[in-house]
Amino acid sequence: MKSELLQIPSVGPKTAEDLIRIGYPTIASLRGADPEELYRLDCEARGFLIDRCQLYIYRCAVYYAETENPDPEKCKWWNWKDDS
Repeated sequence: MKSELLQIPSVGPKTAEDLIRIGYPTIASLRGADPEELYRLDCEARGFLIDRCQLYIYRCAVYYAETENPDPEKCKWWNWKDDS
């Protein structure tokens, strides 16, 4: 799969597929999105609660989409954990 979403650090092919499946096919479509809502939609689409690491990736992806010059440290999903 070739998706511009793969330009986002921490977003691999599977996460790109997940985002497309829940209605976010481009980087621009993530601008203004609520990462918590993305996570909820993804869990709903799969039919079960998924690992919260996916939420952290969504937080990172929305930050990347909304930021002109993203901070490389903020482009690492693990910096978006609940305790950060």
